[in-house]
Amino acid sequence: MPKEKKGQVAGLNLLLGVIVMLFICGFLVMIFSLMGGEMEATTYNQDVAQTAVANETTGVMNESVGSSGWYALTNNALRDAQCVIGLVTNATGGETIASGNYTTSNCLISVSANVDAGYNNTAWNVSYTSTADTDSTASGTINKTYTALSGVTDWFDIIIVIGAMVVLILLTVIIISAIRGSGMMGA
Repeated sequence: MPKEKKGQVAGLNLLLGVIVMLFICGFLVMIFSLMGGEMEATTYNQDVAQTAVANETTGVMNESVGSSGWYALTNNALRDAQCVIGLVTNATGGETIASGNYTTSNCLISVSANVDAGYNNTAWNVSYTSTADTDSTASGTINKTYTALSGVTDWFDIIIVIGAMVVLILLTVIIISAIRGSGMMGA
């Protein structure tokens, strides 16, 4: 005869077991998703997307470009982009702007504090070369795997609802059995 524990509702152990299982599954999914993201980043093809851009026209260049005073070149959006500025010219007059008039950081360009008056508050043409990382077969596979794995948690709420319904069904069966056993109902 199974050991009965007083004060415990039938099916409660089942529901608690389901919740603990989901917690452990969620923890494992989190670990594997984090590991997958790190593994993906190490399997990119490094610095293979090389492009040359000629005369990319910036907006008006002054100390307040963007929130930090930097203008982001188009290739800045590429993965781990590195840009080497070749030539900067004034978009209206075409004269070459000396490197003392601007500061660069990867694929960002900013007006320096001692910019020549003729180049402040004007648009610039920037020519540069850039390199960036691209996907490899391994990084694409890892991305698909950990992205699909992280979607498992979408099912957790459904599993909890099903577990709760099983507990309610067990309680209903126990109540009906108790009523029948009491003699209040016929067989």
